[in-house]
Amino acid sequence: MEVDKMDENDWRYHGEGNKSLVVSHVQLSRVLRLLKYPAEDSENPPQTVEQAFRQIQNIVDFSSNVMSSLLGENFIHSGEVVKLPLEFVRQLSIKVQHQRPAWRCDKVMDIYSGCALCLPNLTSPVLHQPTHTPPLCIEIKPKCGFLPSSKHVSKDIKTKVCRFCMHQHYKVANGKWKRRSLYCPLDLFSGNRQRMHFAIRHLIEEPQNNFKIFKGGQCIYSSKEGSDDSMDLNSLLHHLRPYFQYGNNRINSHMTNKAVLHDFIQVLVNALLSGGGGDGGVVTDRRGEGRSFCEASLFNKERIRHGSQGLPSDSVLSRILHTQMLDTLDIEGLHPLYRRVEQHLQEFPKERARLQIDGPYNEAFLEKLQKCPNEDESSVEYAVAKVHQYRVSMTAKDCSIMVALVPSCEEEEDDEGQRRLRDFLSSRPPAFSYSVSILDLDPKPFDSIPRQLRLDQKIVSCYLRTGGSLQRGSLPPLPGIFSAAEREECTLLFHPV
Repeated sequence: MEVDKMDENDWRYHGEGNKSLVVSHVQLSRVLRLLKYPAEDSENPPQTVEQAFRQIQNIVDFSSNVMSSLLGENFIHSGEVVKLPLEFVRQLSIKVQHQRPAWRCDKVMDIYSGCALCLPNLTSPVLHQPTHTPPLCIEIKPKCGFLPSSKHVSKDIKTKVCRFCMHQHYKVANGKWKRRSLYCPLDLFSGNRQRMHFAIRHLIEEPQNNFKIFKGGQCIYSSKEGSDDSMDLNSLLHHLRPYFQYGNNRINSHMTNKAVLHDFIQVLVNALLSGGGGDGGVVTDRRGEGRSFCEASLFNKERIRHGSQGLPSDSVLSRILHTQMLDTLDIEGLHPLYRRVEQHLQEFPKERARLQIDGPYNEAFLEKLQKCPNEDESSVEYAVAKVHQYRVSMTAKDCSIMVALVPSCEEEEDDEGQRRLRDFLSSRPPAFSYSVSILDLDPKPFDSIPRQLRLDQKIVSCYLRTGGSLQRGSLPPLPGIFSAAEREECTLLFHPV
């Protein structure tokens, strides 16, 4: 990518979050992530070019030096900071403006610094084998996968109902979403295939911001915030059917909607349970099964046929869960330590750099949070380490998993070098090459902790006021395509990339 020859017509709107806007190249498998400002700052940028560059470099450093060590470097793509011609950025901003959702337009794209983060386009992967069928990419934002057990938790409901399930009541009450999602992260993180299948079904039913499907780099399935539109499952099935019409003696035969979705979900479950370089390792110790069941989940524990297997230790979900569990105190126990650090910095402002409150996110920062000085819990160093652990945990609770699937060629070489022709008439579903990645690994700001405490209090009080009394029988039934009994699980062939 030649920066001095940038043309806005080579880029298209890809999506955006709260703090950045993403464009993708129409030919190259590359995206640019640009910062956003509040609309009132559009005429007067809130930070200098140097500050913008440092902000993006911090994202790169945090991802490559901290999160990569915790989550596994094979899952991470940190990218690099690039300086773009200002005229290109201004023209790009004009071009994409009409494609942006109206509810995101309270912020504008940074057209002053020319700084951006360049990353691989994970929705349109370049895998090693050519294929005529465009790749599928599934984005899942799994959220927090455990219940807190800290002695600082003041409301017992937090140890029984997960944060995501409680937050759904708060979001609907405040009009952010029209309907509650019945997805529960604890089912996805359980490692039990039945519970994981159940969780992904609910993500498909009500995707919200937690589930998207891309085909050839184009988003074909997602939700719009505040929208009353129901998801078009028939359209999704139309897209998915060609990928799953072979196998299980189905060649040239009609395949039911249920069968298409079952095989699609099964592929996803296999990818999420696979290891970084193979089929997974030792099953993890779940540190107490009581933390892995949420009372708000509709999954009936009695349905589990083979017990709760747990997660393979090198799977993407296991890595994320263990990083989330750096939050050992809960926000209620963490906030007093934050106040201790804040007061220390008011008295000794120059200590901010030594304690690495705003970075740099290097090996020393990683060492601070990994070697927390437990022997002196009254020290500011202990408080800082716990704050750093919490911030890293929050990043893991808000990350996204990208699962890219490419249908394998009919004739290919396996790992042993033997040629193998896929038998379409066998009972095996189609094979896929796949890759699993983690993104959205920005550092959470130090000063966001008081806001996190206030949000936690609002979510819990709202749930106790509304959700806690809502019985399961009052929930809407699932769409017909999900209502039938599940078929027996099938085995899918996978080739990790």
